[in-house]
Amino acid sequence: MTDDPRTLVSTAWLDAHLKDPDLRVIDASWYLPAMGRDAKAEYEAGHIPGARFFDIEEISDTRSALPHMAPPPEKFISRMRAMGIGDGHQVVIYDGHGLFSAARVWWTFRLMGKTDVAVLDGGLPKWKAEGRALEDLPPVMRDRHMTVQRQAGLVKDVTQVAQASKLKSHIILDARAPGRFSGAEAEPRPGLRSGHIPGAKNLPFGQVLEANGTMKSPEALREIFAGLGVTPEQPVITSCGSGVTAAVLSLALERAGHRNHALYDGSWAEWGMYDDLPVEKD
Repeated sequence: MTDDPRTLVSTAWLDAHLKDPDLRVIDASWYLPAMGRDAKAEYEAGHIPGARFFDIEEISDTRSALPHMAPPPEKFISRMRAMGIGDGHQVVIYDGHGLFSAARVWWTFRLMGKTDVAVLDGGLPKWKAEGRALEDLPPVMRDRHMTVQRQAGLVKDVTQVAQASKLKSHIILDARAPGRFSGAEAEPRPGLRSGHIPGAKNLPFGQVLEANGTMKSPEALREIFAGLGVTPEQPVITSCGSGVTAAVLSLALERAGHRNHALYDGSWAEWGMYDDLPVEKD
């Protein structure tokens, strides 16, 4: 793979740069309840040296009734400063699943105008499989000034997505599993309707990954997107269950050279909740 400190870097790249003074590593592990895993406990038991733990549930807009919505800029700044992450840092984000929740935190940094941010390809499973160093010590954190400039174009709300669906102005890519997308399977969150946003196309996030949890090559990704009618000029909205795996598609679009994409932060947790929003089933 080609290492790109703005999208995706290999385990070899991270290992080679681990002692760089301006590198900051983040463990962004987050799991669905059904996975039965405790992200914080796993981090404390062993993480990539120097990694800080990013709590997706806590570093969010906790005023919202929806799960882990993007945090307000001032909250993001205060949490990052407390973690010793600020201006001038190269950030690398990984998770314990491979490539699952790390992309969500990559997108959050991008939303805040930070571009020197990459996801670790293959994540902690690949790092461990290669026998690379782990530690269980908390990192030494020194406050670092951070400025952010929120990029409003990278996120969509329910009104914007409803308009995009009605006018067919964007391709809406849904990262959920086919059964949930088609409406054949019930949603894991209680009280949500089944189905998908009218006109959306299904691209389960696992389809942009190799069997070992790394991301497919930019060439292979371009083929996948072209097969769904996504051209580099075509504006895209990514969606999923609650805005986490949608970011895997956002990262894949970026790797494929597509720049015109935004993430529907409320995703199906929001759309599936409102009876006045139209739903399609296959």
